[in-house]
Amino acid sequence: MKSSSNHLPPSDLDTTKELTPLKDDGGDSGATVVVEKVITYAVVPPDGGWGWVIVTASFFCNLIVDGIIFTFGMFLNDIQREFGGSKSKVAVVGSLLAGFYLMAGPFVSALANRYGFRLVTILGSILGTVGFLASSFATDVEFLFVSYGIIGGIGFGLIYVPAVITTGFYFERWRAIATGIAVCGSGIGTFVLAPFAVHLIEWYGWRGALIIQAGLVLNCAIFGTLFRPLEPVRVVTTREVSMKNNHSASKLSLLKRIKQERDEHRRNRGSLASVDSDKYEKSSIRVTNNNAYTTAAEALARSVGSLPGSRFASTHSLGMSNHHGVETGEEHLKAVYEMERDDDDTMTALVHHQSQTVIRRGSKRLRTASESSSRSRKGLELSGTKPFYRDDIFFGASLTRLPQYTSQSSISYHMSVTRLPTKQDIKEQAGENSRMCTEALTRTLGTMLDFSLFKSPTFLILAVSGFITMMGFYVPFMYLTDRAELSGMEKGLAMFLVSSIGITNTIGRVLCGIVSSIPGMNALFINNTALTLGGAATILSGISMSITYQYAYAIIFGLSIACFASLRSIIIVDLMGLDNLTNAFGLLLLFQGISAAIGSPIAGAFMDATGSYDASFYLSGTLILVSAILCYPLNRVNRWEKRRAAELSAGL
Repeated sequence: MKSSSNHLPPSDLDTTKELTPLKDDGGDSGATVVVEKVITYAVVPPDGGWGWVIVTASFFCNLIVDGIIFTFGMFLNDIQREFGGSKSKVAVVGSLLAGFYLMAGPFVSALANRYGFRLVTILGSILGTVGFLASSFATDVEFLFVSYGIIGGIGFGLIYVPAVITTGFYFERWRAIATGIAVCGSGIGTFVLAPFAVHLIEWYGWRGALIIQAGLVLNCAIFGTLFRPLEPVRVVTTREVSMKNNHSASKLSLLKRIKQERDEHRRNRGSLASVDSDKYEKSSIRVTNNNAYTTAAEALARSVGSLPGSRFASTHSLGMSNHHGVETGEEHLKAVYEMERDDDDTMTALVHHQSQTVIRRGSKRLRTASESSSRSRKGLELSGTKPFYRDDIFFGASLTRLPQYTSQSSISYHMSVTRLPTKQDIKEQAGENSRMCTEALTRTLGTMLDFSLFKSPTFLILAVSGFITMMGFYVPFMYLTDRAELSGMEKGLAMFLVSSIGITNTIGRVLCGIVSSIPGMNALFINNTALTLGGAATILSGISMSITYQYAYAIIFGLSIACFASLRSIIIVDLMGLDNLTNAFGLLLLFQGISAAIGSPIAGAFMDATGSYDASFYLSGTLILVSAILCYPLNRVNRWEKRRAAELSAGL
C-alpha cells in the first residue's frame, strides 16, 4: 500500500444521493427513494509488506534506546572517579534518563498524534544525540543531570513511544508477533551494549564512549524515516431512504418536496451521536477524555436510525477502495468518521452529501442544484490516520484476546474502537484555524492524563503496584556488575551479568507472548508469579557471590521482568476494559517514570551508608515482592467493583 500524507481524495468525497420514483401497492407513483452513499476514509493495516520494515526499524530503535538505558551502570565507577561524590549521586544521572524516558510518554503520544510517528522519532533522535554529545563535555555531575538525564531522557521518550506503537498500527492479524519481535530489541540491546559499553570505556574513556553512543542514537533518525504514514482508503456504505408522501406535500412541486425532505433529514442528523462532555470538565487539563467521543460504529448506527422512512437496501454494501479505485477486503477496515463540535460543546456525527442529486421521474431525468461540501478534503483524509483515536492503540497482544474482536466481524471491531475526529480537528489538519494546542494534542493529553481513573480501586492498586515495582526495577541493572567486581569476580565475567538479564528478558517476552495467547490464561496470575519470584530472587541474590549463583539470579530476574513488561496492556484490558487502556497506560507511564527516577539513587544511598550492596538489593527485592503481593487480591477487588457499579446503575 502506498503512503502519501499529502495525497488528496477524489472529488466524490461526500455522500451521493440518487432519487428514483417508486410505485407502491397503492398506485402512488410520486413516491421516491433516496439511494445514499456514506463515504469516509479509513486506515487499513497491510499486515505485512512495508509493515515488516516498520518492525525492523522499531526493533533497532528499542535496541539502541533500552540498551543504553539498561547499561548505564557500566559508566558508574568511571564518572564517580572523575567527579567524586557518592554512588547514589552518580546513579541519579542514569535514573533521570530512565525516568524522563517514561514520564514523557503521555506528552510524546500527543505529539505523535498531531505530527506523526516519523517526525517525532527524528526529533527524539536529534535531541538525544545533542544531549549525549553535550554530556561528553560535562564539568560536573549536575551538568550530567540536565544533559544526559533530562535532555537525553526526553529524546529517548520521543523515540520509544513511536517505536512501540507504530508496529501495532501496521498489523492486525499478526500484531502480537510483530510487536513481540519489535520489543525484543530491548533485551538484545541490553545483551549487546553492556559489554560494548565496557570496551568503549576501556578504549576511549567514558567521554569518548558517550560520543559513540550519541552516534548510535542518531541512527534512530534513519529508522524513524521508515515510519511512513499509511494511506487512507475510501469506505462506502449504501442505503435506501424512502421519501414520505402526504396530502400537503403532494401539492408541492417535486423539487420543493425534495428540499423539504432534505431539510428534515438534516435536522434529524444534527442530533446524531451527540455526546455531552460536561462530566470531564474537572479533568486536570480541562479537555475531553477520548471515551466521550462517539465511535464510528455508533455514528453509523445512529445515522441509519435517525433517517425518516429509511430502510437498508437489499443490496446493502460496505465497500472500500483506495484513491485509485482498488477494492480492499472489508476484514481489514479501520473506519474513521468525522464529528462536528457544536456551539454547546457537544460532538455530532456528520453525514456528508455529494455535490449532485439525481432525480428520475418516469423516463425523465432532472438534476437539482449542487450542494458542495465545504469540508476540507485534505483534512478529512489526514484525520483517518490519527492513531491515538483508537482504543486499542497500546494493545500489543493478539487481538483474539479481546471479546470485541472475537464476537463480531473485523470491520465491526475496527469501527467500534475508532473514535471520531471533530470538526476543529479536520480544519486544523487542513491548515485552517491552527492554534498552538491543537485538538489532536489536547484530546490525547486529556485522555492519557485523566486522573478521574484513580477513583477506581482496581486501577489505584494497579498504579501503586506499578510504582513500587519500578522503584526496584532498575537497581540490578545499575549495581549488579559493580557488586560482582567488588566481590572479586573477574571483570570480563561480571560485565556479562547484565547481558544475561537482557537475553533472558528477550526469551521471556517471547514465552509470555505465546502463553498469554492461550485462551483462558490468566495474565494477572502470570505477572504476580513472575514478580514474586523476581523479588524473592533479588532478596536472596547476595547469599553467594559464586559465578554460577550470580548468573542463575540474572536469568531468573530477566525472565521475571519480561513478564511484567509484556503483560501490562493485557492486564489493564482484562481489569479496566479496552476503552480505558489509553487512559490507564498514560497514567502508569507517568507514575512509573517518577518511581524509576528515584529508585536507584535510594538504593545507592543504602550502599553509601552501609558500605555494602546487600541492603540495596534487599530493598529492591522487597519492593518488587510487595508490588506482587498487592496484586494478589486484584481480581477479587475488580469483581467487587464491577458488582457495585452494576448495583448502582440498577438503582439498588
